[in-house]
Order: sequence, then C-alpha cells, then structure tokens
Amino acid sequence: MNIMAHEENITVQYCFPENNSSCRKEVRTGPAYIFIFILLSCVSVCTVFLNLLVIISISHFKQLHSPTNLLILSLAVADLFVGLVVMPVNIMQLMDSCWYLGKVGCYISPIINFLSLSASLFSLILIAVDRYIAVSDPLLYSTRISVCKMSVFIILGWSFSLFYVIIYLYFNDHFHQSQIRCYGECVLVIKYTWVIIDLVFFFITPCSLILILYSIIFKIARNQAKAVRAVTSGVSNSQRDKVSKSSETKAAKKLGIVIFVYLACWVPVFISSLTAESVTSVSVIWTIFGWLNYMNSSVNPLIYAIFYAWFRVSVKYIVSCRIFESSSSRFNLFPEHH
Repeated sequence: MNIMAHEENITVQYCFPENNSSCRKEVRTGPAYIFIFILLSCVSVCTVFLNLLVIISISHFKQLHSPTNLLILSLAVADLFVGLVVMPVNIMQLMDSCWYLGKVGCYISPIINFLSLSASLFSLILIAVDRYIAVSDPLLYSTRISVCKMSVFIILGWSFSLFYVIIYLYFNDHFHQSQIRCYGECVLVIKYTWVIIDLVFFFITPCSLILILYSIIFKIARNQAKAVRAVTSGVSNSQRDKVSKSSETKAAKKLGIVIFVYLACWVPVFISSLTAESVTSVSVIWTIFGWLNYMNSSVNPLIYAIFYAWFRVSVKYIVSCRIFESSSSRFNLFPEHH
C-alpha cells in the first residue's frame, strides 16, 4: 500500500485522481532521496554524454571505420539507450511510485531495457572474440575479419537479443499484464524457471566465454612479450626485462579491469535472483542490483574507448566544433604514425 505521510496527518494521494481504479501514490522526499535522485541523474547524463562521444567519433572519422571500432560503436549504442531511456524511466519510478507512460509504455520499456543490456553483453562477447582473433592470428586478421562481416555479426547479435527478449517477456506474461492491480502501475514479474534460463544463457555462458578468451589473450600476450625479449639484440637484459614486464603488466591490468567490472555489475543481480521463487521489478534488491547493471553502461566507454589515444584526439575535435569543417572526417587521429 502506497501512503504519503505529512507530519501527524496521513494524506492518501492517487496517481490519477479522476480514475476510480487509480493506484495510490507514494512520493519519496527528503534529503537522502534528493541526493540519490541527483546522483543517479548525473550518472544518466554522463552515460549519454560519454557514449555519444564514442558514437560521434567512430561514425564521423573515417580512420576509425574498422571492424573492432564497429563493435565499440555497437556497444556504445546499446549503452546509450540505457542512459537515455532505461535510467530516466527508473529514476522516475524511484521518485514516484506511479507509472505515467501508459500501457504502451509499460509494454515497450522492459523491451528497451532488456534489449539494451542484452545487446551490450553480446557486444562485449564479440569484442573478446575479435581481440582473440587479432592476437592469435594477427597476419590473417584483416583477411578473416572485414567491416562487412562484422556488420553482419552485429546485426545478427541485435536481432537475436530482440528475439530472446520478446520470448522472455512473453513467457513471463508481460504482454498480458495480469499482475497489474490498479491503473497507474507497471510491474514485471519474472518466473523462477526463466531466472535459471537467464542465468545460464546470459551469465554463466557469456561469463565463461569472456573469461576463457581473455585468459588465452593474456597468455598469448605473455608469450609474444617473451619472444620479443628473446630476439631483441643490442639492448641490455635489464631493459628487455623492463619492456617485457611493462607489456605483461598493461595486458594484466586491462584484463583485470574488464573481468572485474563485468563480474561486479552482473554477479549480484543473478545471485539475488536465485534467492526468491520469482523476481519483481518493484523490489528494493532488484532496483539496487539493477542499477549495478546500468552502471556497466557508464563504465564501458571508459574501458573500451577512453583508454585509446584516438578517442582523446577525436574528443578535442568534437568539443572544439572542428568536426563541422568540410574535411574533418579525414582528420588524422594517429599523428604518431607520421
């Protein structure tokens, strides 16, 4: 029961006073809630801003039109939807217990939510596969992986994600809305069977695949560093060891960051979902751990784009509005290559 208390008197408000079947409204106020709303709003804005920078950079500059960057672009588009649609909708529900977007909005919102998260996860897997191929067979990479082939894989990934989300919501009776008790409510209840299915297909399997691929990548990187150290001539042993250890350290750090962020954002929500016979979208635990998933969309552009020098250069062109120059798409983002 949603009740808003004002000092000693308790005043019941309704989401839609003119409707007799309207839900009761709970307005969350106070310094703590205001701080949370401001913080989450800033996270949403930063998520949109960072992913927009990635999307504009890769789309505008021709030097960045590569298969690997297409995957980063796909990831940024998925994460953009999280920051632009999913986060604001969830903030709205935190501020006010009522649902003001109607039945159509209630149908579409979970689709966008799960599609964004699924497509983001699928992009992470493709990035791991792409890096594995690039490291294990660098000489044949350009012949095996092309922009056209990668575009097809991305389209298939988004299509599969959409198909899975629709099936997922359909078998959880989302489109029937039988769990809605009053007008102004939008609740999603996930059956325990589908919690297990989701755990296997969207956590255990992709997590295992990413861990295995990045472990192999790290092992190959170490072997390549040792090979470089062995064939290097005219350099002192201490210098060779320093270069090799530096390469291994960078690879280990990047591997560690990728795995840590992925697990930190996904493990809690799946563990908590196993403790209940069904999961409801209005539960406190689901809300908290759901936001951990959303935070992954904020961190992804930091991991997969900001660590690259070309991104820092492209951001300078974007912020200074130089991208509006006629030849800006051909700007050199890799000055060290000249």
